[in-house]
Amino acid sequence: MQAVPECGAGETRSGTGVAHEGVLRRQSARESAARTYARALPIVPVRARGLTIEGADGRRYLDCLSGAGTLALGHNHPVVLEAIRKVIDSGAPLHVLGLATPVEDAFVTELFRTLPAGFADRARVRFCGPAGTDAMEAAFALVRAATGRSGLVAFADAGHGTAAGALDASGDARDVRVARLPYPQDYRCPFGVGGERGAELAARWAESVLDDPESGVPLPAGMIVEPVQGEGGVIPAPDSWLRRVRQITAVRSVPLIADESQTGVGRTGAFWAVEHSGVTPDVMVLSKAIGGSLPLAVVVYREDLDVGPGAHAGTFRGNQLAMAAGAATLAHVRENRLAERAAALGSRMLAQLRELAREYPCIGDVRGRGLMIGVELVDPDGEAEDGGRPAPAGGPEGVGDGPVGPGAARGPRPVAPGLAAAVQQECLRRGLIVELGGRHAGVVRLLPPLTITDEQAAAVLDRLADAVRAAARSRTGHA
Repeated sequence: MQAVPECGAGETRSGTGVAHEGVLRRQSARESAARTYARALPIVPVRARGLTIEGADGRRYLDCLSGAGTLALGHNHPVVLEAIRKVIDSGAPLHVLGLATPVEDAFVTELFRTLPAGFADRARVRFCGPAGTDAMEAAFALVRAATGRSGLVAFADAGHGTAAGALDASGDARDVRVARLPYPQDYRCPFGVGGERGAELAARWAESVLDDPESGVPLPAGMIVEPVQGEGGVIPAPDSWLRRVRQITAVRSVPLIADESQTGVGRTGAFWAVEHSGVTPDVMVLSKAIGGSLPLAVVVYREDLDVGPGAHAGTFRGNQLAMAAGAATLAHVRENRLAERAAALGSRMLAQLRELAREYPCIGDVRGRGLMIGVELVDPDGEAEDGGRPAPAGGPEGVGDGPVGPGAARGPRPVAPGLAAAVQQECLRRGLIVELGGRHAGVVRLLPPLTITDEQAAAVLDRLADAVRAAARSRTGHA
């Protein structure tokens, strides 16, 4: 397949617009209102390769959504296509439930090769349903069975899936109690201080809640954390805080669950995001990129937690094509050092976006890790949030250096979801696909494939900068 060349916002092919509009019209008439991506991004993809998608209307787009982080190697990477074809041409069964196959064996071998140091030696893997939300349910069931406890501790603004009612719907009703604790961050620190001080206060809060008999939170079955909150607005966990959380849970025999669904497979500049802090969790939930663009989700955990068979297995846990594509993806990322590449390129992109933030006060914060980047849009004329205070500069390289916009010294401004949506639409007009996230959907998120070139990264940043200028101009009436 030839690489699809890029084009500007107005380039189309004659005769394709009718088909494009017809497909969108029929989707609107027949599908539910839950089609959030399709409503924000009214395109009809027909071909794709790497970073580029071609729509039915002939327009070409740079895809910085990447299947919500699923496409580590971009669309239709040759090593992924070759792995899929090899399975199909071999005549191997495509559906095997949980039976052992050479394809599964190869996938698990490659997966264990990438796990954090010392984890694979004492780990087990559980295949479940094909979506990350299935893996989350399996992880929760795992720690509940292992500890005999039912409660869970999570963090504010986390995004762990959409199956909160799955157990009740399956006839296995139970009292699910989830306590939510503050997640530390610099720009909108829940304690109003940011930096290492904010991280320390967040850790003390967690410790107090677990130890105080009057907190209303009994010792939980597990604590779940995202090393970088994705849907929450691309908020990297401070390394010192994550190490404290690991210590707090270990001392109290509370299994620590790391949700690496979106952060894994090199996305943040390490193969697994927990490696930045040197933390080894008890449980890792993995999905998205591990299937090489196809549905696959697994739970990897300490072998002593393996206490019961059959829980949350899932009919489609043996997706052979996804395992083949996933093994090929894992190997390609590892062998070509794409995590290191993501760290270097992501650091440069963050630096350039911070320069843009200094020019436009509507950019409140730029943050991220590796090729997981967030740009928070704010109302620069709004009142600073109560207790809001800018974080001190000097965070870890590629993570955050404190707020950088013209109004940063006055503290965080109110989030501007309307402006963020306008930037997303201006990006789409310029042939760039981005996602929104964070509280009130005020953060523009970039999740380009790890194979993005320097030239493509420059094109992405140029289009995003132009979109910010256009949206800001439209809002204020001047540049």
